[in-house]
Amino acid sequence: VFVLGKAAWTLKSGTVPEAVTMSAIGALAFAANGAVAVMLYTFRSGDANMRSVWLCTRNDMIGNVAVILAAAGVFGTQSAWPDLLVAGVMGILGLTAATAVIRQALSELASTTNQQSRELRR
Repeated sequence: VFVLGKAAWTLKSGTVPEAVTMSAIGALAFAANGAVAVMLYTFRSGDANMRSVWLCTRNDMIGNVAVILAAAGVFGTQSAWPDLLVAGVMGILGLTAATAVIRQALSELASTTNQQSRELRR
């Protein structure tokens, strides 16, 4: 939600981000997230907590590549539009992942609650 709000603010103010800074930070973040993704890969289908961490790391890596591409677009066009496009996509991707994790967590909570209720009736 913050990313979408910041994109709207940037659109309104008309500022253009620094392409070199964007690409450098994107590359460093990609390397860090890549190392974490390697460690988390085997847990990608685990419980809601592990799935959440995996999805966030995966989404961060996708976002890092998108930021690097947006930096190239900002550099080539001297416009904020490539950055705003990436921010919009990443904001929606984050909200989608959050929704998936919340649904899984609620399902796990309901399953645990039902199991506990059955055990109490015994």
